[in-house]
Amino acid sequence: MKAFPFFPLCLRPVRHLRVPAVLMRAATLELAILAGHLLLYPAGLVPERREPDQDPAPGPNPQIPAPGAERPPAVLLHGFVDNRSVFVLLRRSLARHGWRHLECLNYSPLTCDIRTAAELLGRHIEEICARTGRSEVDIVGHSLGGLIARYYVQCLGGDHRVRTLVTLGTPHSGTSVAPLASAHPIVRQMRPGSAVIEELRMPAPGCRTRFVSFWSDLDQLMVPVETACIDHPDLIAQNVQVSGIGHLALPVHPAVAAGIRQALESSHPATGTSGAVSVA
Repeated sequence: MKAFPFFPLCLRPVRHLRVPAVLMRAATLELAILAGHLLLYPAGLVPERREPDQDPAPGPNPQIPAPGAERPPAVLLHGFVDNRSVFVLLRRSLARHGWRHLECLNYSPLTCDIRTAAELLGRHIEEICARTGRSEVDIVGHSLGGLIARYYVQCLGGDHRVRTLVTLGTPHSGTSVAPLASAHPIVRQMRPGSAVIEELRMPAPGCRTRFVSFWSDLDQLMVPVETACIDHPDLIAQNVQVSGIGHLALPVHPAVAAGIRQALESSHPATGTSGAVSVA
């Protein structure tokens, strides 16, 4: 597997605390995030207003890129039974650091097929490129959103449009959590050994997109947790370990947001061995 250079540590894992204390803190944070997200969820059901140009959000000392260094549009894609409201904090972080073109896409909660969702994503990407005048975009996908984006990139020729794909808690090798949830067809496609997962194991020679996968050692929806890592010999990939937070915290944690910004700002992957780097 080709690799990115290691990301610098954003926040070292707290190793002197006992494991139960870490688990309790992570569980408390997950509950707090869930409560806040439930309040924001209704607003996220409405598609965001599209504008040709989106200026950075107002804030103290915005970090605007130098002339000629404008970044590609960043497309944020939510997970299963979720919507764009999950990216409120990440979007604000990116905007304050100079991203001008930010798009949060909603796909239908009735979506039953990853392939169909990936085709729809491709049409959205073409519309975004036409509207912004850019030939490439970056994508950040949480959970199922990352798997949909990867299928588009790897199986539908999306590597010609996607420069960097960042995934957050995405079951790249399939997850075995909550067997009863397999009644939903899209959940079955996220199981180990499903036809979609097997398609993603197929050779992908010449794939142009760079992948950065953030995975958490306390992600209760990824079973095993390492399933959120990308392991494919043809892909340019870096797996970034996040310590001490759960699945819902990945799109909102400030240290993860800093790691995402670093991933999107990187433009030249390096060869070498890959590894996990703790960022929270």
